[in-house]
Amino acid sequence: MAIAQGSTYSSTIVCGFLHCATRCCSFDECKLATEWLLSRTRHRPKIAVICGSELSFLAESVSNKQAFRYEDIPNFPVSTVPGHDGQLVFGHVNKKPCVFMQGRFHLYEGYSLCKVTLPVRIFKLMGVEMIIVINASGALCQDFKVGDIMIIKDHINLPGFAGQHPLCGPNDERFGIRFPCMSDAYSKELRKLALDISSELGYSEFVREGVYCMVSGPNFETVAEARMLHILGSDSVGMSTIPEVTVAKHCGLQVLGLSLITNKVPLDYSNEEKVNHEEVLQISKLRAEMLQNVLKTFIACSHQVETINSC
Repeated sequence: MAIAQGSTYSSTIVCGFLHCATRCCSFDECKLATEWLLSRTRHRPKIAVICGSELSFLAESVSNKQAFRYEDIPNFPVSTVPGHDGQLVFGHVNKKPCVFMQGRFHLYEGYSLCKVTLPVRIFKLMGVEMIIVINASGALCQDFKVGDIMIIKDHINLPGFAGQHPLCGPNDERFGIRFPCMSDAYSKELRKLALDISSELGYSEFVREGVYCMVSGPNFETVAEARMLHILGSDSVGMSTIPEVTVAKHCGLQVLGLSLITNKVPLDYSNEEKVNHEEVLQISKLRAEMLQNVLKTFIACSHQVETINSC
């Protein structure tokens, strides 16, 4: 079917795939934002933490805190979702230099995946070596309970199957190779450390490992969609995280993924429960202290993995 040049339909198609054909966030734009931050703070973080819905409290344990609003940082996107504070917080956790993203970005907000993952590339240029991604997700695995913490061992990038992928377009070798391997996206050593810490804290009963699946959102899944994702091997489902993990792996960063189970996704038509964003936020608050304990202890012990990897 031929499409008239300049027609509305043609423009829509072009816009729909624009982020796959071009790169809207260049190396120079990332470098500008990096230099802007580095010129305004003495902090030089080695660990970055990306906090999801109503999880900004995880930055409260930071000492020597210095914060920057997203809207003040050159080329940086701005959070539009409730529960995302929208600032970078620099400081120390147990004497480890860290930076926290209080709020992330999503495909459903209208951002390209290149823009969604821009902070990860900035972290790379700042000297960050490890990224901890934390999200809220719905349980597909029937053994999971609301309030469980799932350590992500693997993922299914459903939008990526449809061409919505942060590495589409020209590859910049200064960030990473053209075809990165994703079979080990979530560090086995970091996962083991997180499991060991959970056991030592007495949290083993509600800390799991599982496979996370991303959908684009913003609607929650239908019963048929949830059943399909479960059959594919997904233990939980959410609307974020995988783009950042993909770009972090592309940049050569170590990744730990934690997913707070905030609801059970209906797999049965007789189930009349309905998922809502307020429920997600409420459960996040209830698990606040335990998530913070896991994170603080993990950061304090992260040198153990650094030692292993240097051998």
